[in-house]
Amino acid sequence: MRRALALALHGPRGINPQVGAVLLAPDGRVLAEGWHRGASTPHAEVDALAQLRPGEARGATAVVTLEPCNHTGRTGPCAEALIEAGVARVVYAIADPGDHSSGGGERLRAAGVDVESGLLAGEAAGLLDSWLTVQRLGRPHVTVKWAQSLDGRAAASDGTSQWITGPQARADVHRRRAQADAIVAGIGTVLADDPALTARDASGALLEHQPVPVVLGVRGVPDGAAVLRHPLPLLQYRGDDLGAVLADLRERGVQRVFVEGGPTVASAFVRAGLVDEVLAYVAPVLLGGERMALADIGVGTIGDARRLEVASVERLGEDLLIVASPRIGDERAPVGAGRVREDEEGDD
Repeated sequence: MRRALALALHGPRGINPQVGAVLLAPDGRVLAEGWHRGASTPHAEVDALAQLRPGEARGATAVVTLEPCNHTGRTGPCAEALIEAGVARVVYAIADPGDHSSGGGERLRAAGVDVESGLLAGEAAGLLDSWLTVQRLGRPHVTVKWAQSLDGRAAASDGTSQWITGPQARADVHRRRAQADAIVAGIGTVLADDPALTARDASGALLEHQPVPVVLGVRGVPDGAAVLRHPLPLLQYRGDDLGAVLADLRERGVQRVFVEGGPTVASAFVRAGLVDEVLAYVAPVLLGGERMALADIGVGTIGDARRLEVASVERLGEDLLIVASPRIGDERAPVGAGRVREDEEGDD
């Protein structure tokens, strides 16, 4: 399964999931490997089967990162292809949540194939997180990032915030920006800090992949703002309905949103229950004052606290990166409940 996960990474990120597959002979030998190479190409299981002669997969075990699909689109159902090839056993990591593509496991069992699920599900979910969010919730996967002092401040009392964290943390942010489809900031941050909202390397050169720049707020972006020199056209929304913003971005093909527009925007997404991942970069400095990394998120008492599961803690130079996500089953506000206020300025 780990080999299948590694193979999945060869496939392009996009509207389709990255999937890998390994076919094993009854004695454990690797017969073939495959991965999904993009829209309109064979899925991972079929890609692997295509490398074998007729009958060579009979009695084999197929190890796949995602449940074999059960629908006919631009390609046929993978579950049927495995049945026709005579595969005896299928092991997959994550169940397919799609309304039209799910059910491959049951179809395989009905044909007498031994099916097991859940192997390395956590690792597979990390690979497929954005696609799974789109399938399950109908909106892009949302990561909210902020940088803070050890005492939870996003800026000094005079509003200055460049740079709370060091170069290694900032390089990590740019790497993650390049993995996103869109980057979101509030107009307050644009006016205060003039961010470019680009993904850059240590020398300042643009990385190959750039997220679409998105600004929330009714005030206009001033002429000469750095974001207007972004290689991709700017999208601006009022920000009074974050659910609608995400829905429109989804229609534009965005699957992964990176929010780093300061306390106002970050708090709005948290308050609305629209956050799938939190990246908190913590610097060993003390600032004091009122400029907190988060503002009001709708917590009035400790019982209302938004509980998170910490996925990892990483040292980046002198700073720490804490990666966390909402606990499964935690109460969420309804989609679209978030409104961005423009009375606060953010960090960069």
